[in-house]
Amino acid sequence: MNSCPAQGAPPASLSGPEFGPLLKTVSRSFYLSLRFLPECLREPLGLAYLLARTSDTVADASEASLGARLEALEALIGALQTACKTGRSPCELETVFAQMGCSNPAEARLLKTADALVGCFAVLPAPLRDEVFSVLQTITAGQRGDLLRFGYASASAPQALLRAADTVAYTYAVAGCVGEFWTRICALQMPGFSRIPVAELLDHGRRLGQGLQLVNILRDLPQDLRMGRCYLPAEELEAAGLSPADLLEHPVQARPLFERWVAQAEEWLAAGEAYVAGIRGRRLRFSVALPRLLGTETLALLRRNPPLETTQRIRVSRGTVARCALKAFQL
Repeated sequence: MNSCPAQGAPPASLSGPEFGPLLKTVSRSFYLSLRFLPECLREPLGLAYLLARTSDTVADASEASLGARLEALEALIGALQTACKTGRSPCELETVFAQMGCSNPAEARLLKTADALVGCFAVLPAPLRDEVFSVLQTITAGQRGDLLRFGYASASAPQALLRAADTVAYTYAVAGCVGEFWTRICALQMPGFSRIPVAELLDHGRRLGQGLQLVNILRDLPQDLRMGRCYLPAEELEAAGLSPADLLEHPVQARPLFERWVAQAEEWLAAGEAYVAGIRGRRLRFSVALPRLLGTETLALLRRNPPLETTQRIRVSRGTVARCALKAFQL
């Protein structure tokens, strides 16, 4: 299915004069990807993205205290809850977010616009609003857990997630839930978009999202360790005779553990192929296929050059991106 059902103009469209430029400033790549999607998907997906980036900006506001960031995340969810009940923004976030001390101009503007974003959320149709709220609850819960776990970690004393189940749960909170959300929004806005039962697509979408996030975790291992964070589980490190601090000093010893999680990422990313085969519409297939192909290419680079064993930043070339884009468009 290539087109959306007829709808009235939304009360606060992200293609309008205010939020379109904001989205473009915050993430040009996502802005361009969103424009490629059918129009009926742009507002709920774009608004959810901006709200998630708002919470991410708060969680990463290192100039603010841990307590202030946790309170700000609670304030955001509280504002969304109030908007669900009253149909309007409580207009209380700008004061709370002013404590974040954000130096990035685009992110500072995003925080100042938070009350307006909540206002747009408030007037979404109830089914869309419920889906946006649900995914934001999951994302912010993951961010709170991340802050509580790593809030006082440092490069000299890095901390790791405890168990493999914690790593899996983290990938779900950050990205697996987004794969499910994307699927539910498509089902609401484009009935008939799926060739297979939506329940199967939800599972494929969850695993694809988790796979993409695990690729990020593996690629960013050195940078995260230098910030005191390790998303590989402590129980598996201990079984290999390693601590988080050992990973940078003895990277070769960590290779079997690294390979185990590369294999997990490959398994999850494979769900993206089933997802693409299970949906109608070239634009939808492209939007799913491209990140999966790029994730697979990145994993191949990580296998050849484990990031703990090289000083070079692992990233796919522009030529590879173009080749993957062409392949995705032809699916």
